[in-house]
Amino acid sequence: MNILLVEDDSRISDFVIKGLEEAGHSVALAPTAEQARDWISDHEWDVILMDIMLPGIDGVQLTKLIRYRHNATPILVLSALDGPDDKVMALDSGADDYLVKPFHFKELLSRVNALVRRAKLSRRGGGQSYHSGPLIVNTDEHRVVLHGEEVELSPKEYKLLLYLLEHQGRVVPRTQLLNAVWGINFDNSTNVVDVYISYLRSKIEKKGTKFIHTVKGTGYLWKEPL
Repeated sequence: MNILLVEDDSRISDFVIKGLEEAGHSVALAPTAEQARDWISDHEWDVILMDIMLPGIDGVQLTKLIRYRHNATPILVLSALDGPDDKVMALDSGADDYLVKPFHFKELLSRVNALVRRAKLSRRGGGQSYHSGPLIVNTDEHRVVLHGEEVELSPKEYKLLLYLLEHQGRVVPRTQLLNAVWGINFDNSTNVVDVYISYLRSKIEKKGTKFIHTVKGTGYLWKEPL
């Protein structure tokens, strides 16, 4: 596969490139976000490995730009920043996964393979529509319609909504939502799931319609409204 590595630390880039090339992959190195931006526009990549702390434009800004241009290439953030807020910021900007430095190369390779595999399945599978009461989700167009009116959701709100719909009628634990929607293992004490559930409820539970039910001490349950 063709991989773009956006990294300004030569020690890390040498280590990553050596391992990926030994695994049979082609890797291009962009030491700045500005150079990466040009390469992303001119070439097709299977996955982008993104550092956050870059000179000039940082990795979060570049990720936002990539998604703003409707480029769906999987992005795996590689960062020494390991706080929950740092992870949430990167993932909310459009990154698909987050790996804290230092890391084992086998884990990096496993995550790269998983992201590319997921992206290929998504393209092959085509779109799908979900209907739940007055709510319609068109995955081809990433459109959410409630009572005939379009609802604007952030990328993470949309991903959370889809995951709940896909597991309709089943209780989904908070830890499962953290892994599935944010792509990493958070500290169980984080309230990011509850915060985003609140955001989602404020946008889709209108006119007396209730979709998301709290299961105390466990997680959340999506039910089609009566």
